[in-house]
Amino acid sequence: MKKLLYIYIISLSCIGFAQKRETDSLPKNIDEYIFVKPGDTLTVTLKEFALLPKQKFQSKDDIRYYLWFRRKVFKSYPYAELASSRLDSLNARLNRIDSKRNRRKYTKQIQSYIEGEFTEQIKKMTKTEGGILIKLIHRQTGLTAYDNIKSLRSGWKAFWYNTTANIFSLSLKTEYHPETINEDFLIEDILQRAFQDGTLKFQESRLDFYFPEIIIERKAKIDVEEYKLMFAKMKNKRSYKRSKKNKD
Repeated sequence: MKKLLYIYIISLSCIGFAQKRETDSLPKNIDEYIFVKPGDTLTVTLKEFALLPKQKFQSKDDIRYYLWFRRKVFKSYPYAELASSRLDSLNARLNRIDSKRNRRKYTKQIQSYIEGEFTEQIKKMTKTEGGILIKLIHRQTGLTAYDNIKSLRSGWKAFWYNTTANIFSLSLKTEYHPETINEDFLIEDILQRAFQDGTLKFQESRLDFYFPEIIIERKAKIDVEEYKLMFAKMKNKRSYKRSKKNKD
């Protein structure tokens, strides 16, 4: 049953991606961040939490891209967190229902509830936010969205869902590896800091990694080059369209 929600989240996300394009702007207020030059990167572990070192940015401009990406993570995380928490209680209730007929009936009610609660919100997500959500589903459940669908429905259904996602340059097979993938490291850095200051509600990952060790190994360096390139491409594309429109 728990896997059912993620099928709906991802399939509805793919519908939404076709409707919303990336039209974001970078934040201008970065006063709360400091450009940190190379220095100490020690992480001190204290019982239930770790004091994370300040991030190291190459420039003040990089801070703006980091804050832009943080905004994306903040928007995507609650969907994965809420889905996991809500389904824990739903599964507990299903386990108390003995009749197969009543279980099927309750399952249909859950499907309608899922569609009503998530559809409109997810349609408003951008492709970047949808990609983050796919990764967070792996973080929260321990299984990729593709594997969730495959185990509940069939490999054929999973193939077609993934084909739909591929149209929007996304893959339901995407995994979450903050220890090796830069974007995932940024996501986890944002989550851990938000957990510590209470900005986001803490939910432990189902995956096996220890972030304090990862951030020490990476020396707390923040790499946002891929987003700089993405914004540059969008800017060039808009300039090309304006130029073509003026000529016409």
